Amino acid sequence: MKTFGIEFVPMELFWRTTYYSIQAEKVGYDNIWITDHFNNRNVYVSLSVIANYTDSIKLGPGVTNPYLVHPVMTAQSVASLNEVAPGRVLCGIGAGDRTTLEMVGKEMEGPLRTVRESVEIIRRQLEREKGDYAGRKFSTTAGARFNFRVENKIPIYVGAQGPRMLQLAGSIGDGVLINASHPNDIEDAVKQVGKGAEKAGRNIDDVEVAAYTSFSVAEDEKSARKPVVPVVAYIVAGSPKVILERHDIPPEKAEKIRNDLADRNWGEAFGAIDQEMIESFSVCGTPDQCVEKIEELFKTGITQFVTGTPVGPTVRGSINLFGEEVLPHFKEGL
Repeated sequence: MKTFGIEFVPMELFWRTTYYSIQAEKVGYDNIWITDHFNNRNVYVSLSVIANYTDSIKLGPGVTNPYLVHPVMTAQSVASLNEVAPGRVLCGIGAGDRTTLEMVGKEMEGPLRTVRESVEIIRRQLEREKGDYAGRKFSTTAGARFNFRVENKIPIYVGAQGPRMLQLAGSIGDGVLINASHPNDIEDAVKQVGKGAEKAGRNIDDVEVAAYTSFSVAEDEKSARKPVVPVVAYIVAGSPKVILERHDIPPEKAEKIRNDLADRNWGEAFGAIDQEMIESFSVCGTPDQCVEKIEELFKTGITQFVTGTPVGPTVRGSINLFGEEVLPHFKEGL
């Protein structure tokens, strides 16, 4: 079954993000993912408001990280949200964005171990398991157990990009959010997820595999390309060396972009993004071009396609355009 998610960055007023979410539900999206960065509005306040104004669409952080938010608090947040939107809550967690973590003096130490233990703790908390948890990164005592029950299962999606994190996602996640847009990257990522699932004695068919892309659709190609430049800049800045090498991007160039972003030198950072980077790290174009590109991505083995930021030149117009001219190619009855 092919499903579709949409990502919103809560930069705008709450009512705007909520309005877009209502619109996304109406046109046929299945999931809403809200990003969690300290320099935007709070992810759980945003999700709570959205939950009150939507009926059936699933929603959750996409993604939060354990370096700024302890996994016990993440578990508490999604469990509480589940009481506002019973059975509709998802939890996306990953190592985080290296660029923004560095802005607040946080180093991304031991990401594999940190994410693994975070998922374990979140599950323990949601299931109200008894006893202590003693990990290398996190530990809890028996007293950390919730005083309330969580009535619905909350699937945990692991955000991943590098091969080892993708394998980890396949071994422990209910789903995986692959931070990639190019068919070759996603095809390789799906293989890594499958490898991780196999090592854990699981079937990859039991893991929802989503391509979490930088996306933009517009009536003409030029209008679709322009909005993805800032997003691609952050993707290049945060990409591991193996991904940069695959797309012939010198590490020093990515480092320069990373530094310019950290210093808010937007003109320098965005000016360094070329057409090859846009093709490598986004899905954008006219509705027909987007249909063709999305079809190629589903052939790689993904089960969900996420239209990530920026969605298009205008969020409202691009959601409608996607719902009218792209989704009907993949969903009956739209």
